[in-house]
Amino acid sequence: MSGGNLVSTLVVGVDVGGTFTDLFVLDEASGRASIVKVPSTRGEESRGFMNGIARVDTEARAAKGAEAKKAGEGDQARAIATIVHGTTVGTNALLERKVARTGIITTRGFRDVLEMRRRDRPQTWGLRGSFEPIVPRPFRLEVDERVLADGSIHTPVNLEQVREQAKALLAAGCEAVCVFFINTYANPANEQAAVQAVREVWPNAYVTAASEVLPEIREFERCSTATLNAALQPVVGSYLTRLEGDLRAQGFGGELLIVQSNGGVMSRTTACDVPVRTALSGPAAGVIACAAIARAAGFPNAITGDMGGTSFDVSLVANGQASLAAQTSIDFGMVVRSPMIQIETIGAGGGSIASVDASGMLQVGPESAGSVPGPACYGRGNTRPTVTDANVLLGRIAADRPLGGGLLAAMDGEKARAAVDEHVARPLGLDVMAAAEAILTVANARMAGAIRVVSIERGHDPRQFAYMPFGGGGALHVCAMMREVGVTTGIVPRYPGVTSALGCVMADMRHDAVQTLNRALGDLDMNDVRHRVEQLGQQCQARLDSAGVRFAEVTQRIEFDMLYAGQTHTVAVQVQAEHLDRAGLTAAFEAAYRSAFGRILEGIPVRVMNLRYARIGVRPKFDLSVLAPEGTGSTEPLGTQRVYHAGQWWDAVRYARLSLPVHAQVTGPAILEQPDTTVWLEPGFSARVDTLGNLLINAS
Repeated sequence: MSGGNLVSTLVVGVDVGGTFTDLFVLDEASGRASIVKVPSTRGEESRGFMNGIARVDTEARAAKGAEAKKAGEGDQARAIATIVHGTTVGTNALLERKVARTGIITTRGFRDVLEMRRRDRPQTWGLRGSFEPIVPRPFRLEVDERVLADGSIHTPVNLEQVREQAKALLAAGCEAVCVFFINTYANPANEQAAVQAVREVWPNAYVTAASEVLPEIREFERCSTATLNAALQPVVGSYLTRLEGDLRAQGFGGELLIVQSNGGVMSRTTACDVPVRTALSGPAAGVIACAAIARAAGFPNAITGDMGGTSFDVSLVANGQASLAAQTSIDFGMVVRSPMIQIETIGAGGGSIASVDASGMLQVGPESAGSVPGPACYGRGNTRPTVTDANVLLGRIAADRPLGGGLLAAMDGEKARAAVDEHVARPLGLDVMAAAEAILTVANARMAGAIRVVSIERGHDPRQFAYMPFGGGGALHVCAMMREVGVTTGIVPRYPGVTSALGCVMADMRHDAVQTLNRALGDLDMNDVRHRVEQLGQQCQARLDSAGVRFAEVTQRIEFDMLYAGQTHTVAVQVQAEHLDRAGLTAAFEAAYRSAFGRILEGIPVRVMNLRYARIGVRPKFDLSVLAPEGTGSTEPLGTQRVYHAGQWWDAVRYARLSLPVHAQVTGPAILEQPDTTVWLEPGFSARVDTLGNLLINAS
């Protein structure tokens, strides 16, 4: 650290959203926590990020007094020890296809693997559909080489061809390249030699070897994951490098960590090498925070719902742990095979646009007004109604008290009314208030459908789970979701609008590795398996060590993809190190298979496809009680607010949510306001504040 005697004790989590950039600030010395919310700068995400950091620094110096202010003038980030960033830069680049021009060098005869996929279609039963791969065919070039499935080299790679193809891609304007050869999970020698040859002529570091990103069987998934990684390297790499440079220029001398899609964090260097692991980074951080809050509140099973400006992201926490998937589709045909928290996303955010289609049906989303121009009530040129406009018109959001961050001084309720009237009420022949309520009814139905996907369709009874809404808009719909799905308890965290930023602070550092075995369980050499586990552990530990972060402890997770002979889909089987033998694997597989399908298949041989390994550096935890209300607080109402609900007007009592003391109880209809969100408590529901500051909601 440079200059003065100001000791850095702040840990800051930063989540950059489409409308707001949220920061959660923890002072490890005092245990105090605070939040910062500033407008995002779309297209220049690092500027909004730095604006938020400047706010953190200003408030930190004010708290420490004039001496601290004088010592750190000009060093806006010097008061911060660690920054953990959940980023959507990679996800947005993929969804909008704003990635670097990328080339592929592959085995002769396999240039179309990326385009053929699994011969699936965008709509399973549709007669029409199109797909454009992230790398067009002219940029997918072939060379002579061949490795067989057993790992033997049938044809050595022609390195001169590799160099010529690399030069051809450069001449075509490619900025990044992926080297993808068939069967390199069994033997990467040809691919490694080719990558070295490419690097001899390639002018930058954006060269990806498929076998390094995903040394796993199944050619399309390996090709897709590695290609998307290559395409993201210039985008994510330049963003993070620029961001770190800006932070260093402002005096930041601590650690910059990036949230991964698996809920762990990694160093900036690792994120630049494997940016594909940052896809769904921001939503993943929110789920991690929700899991920890729910556990601490006594609810190990929870369904989370993140409602932002554009989307509604749903995930499920069972037995205190977020659900991980080995593979995720970012969009149709964009498959990433890397451990990710299972998140179901639909276009149902505050900015989702309501319209009446040609058949006379009311639709909400997926098109969104975003933050620019935003909902009609923002008064920035949009004249079509959104979910936020409906909430303003119905009185659930006060137009003169919009959410914090300095984005708006007030909202224009008349513009919201005009938008709903023109585009929904008149086409459907409804009263304008009934039309606004219809917008929310459709939006709520879509969100409830997403909750059923992650619960009922995966074998879970939602009645056995609590529902935890977060994001800026989630708490406005908590009672509706409870009614729609049958959940009996709602948990609104202390700071719903910055939950993803809180998750950044809470996440551990984690590195995953995978290696294909593809052996019958009876033929498996368990000594070889234990050796492979040790090797993967050393690789992942090296990643942890390179980050320069102190951990409270380091743990590991050993898992196998297993199935019965003749099957296609595998079952994830976790095994403890002390049970890493054939008997232990057999028992673990049978338990996992019986849990998934209700029975085992006696007499059928078992096959082990992949070994998966995770090394987890557990970061020091803070006590969630720091979020609890301080002192006696106040249950005095702020007044009343007229709210339209279920076809009639109600006088809802207004409260300052953050002033409510522990054990305070509120009965609906009520509006609970705070800087980062608004809670709408419907008639027939009640809420109380628990010892951690959460709002626990139940039907009265």
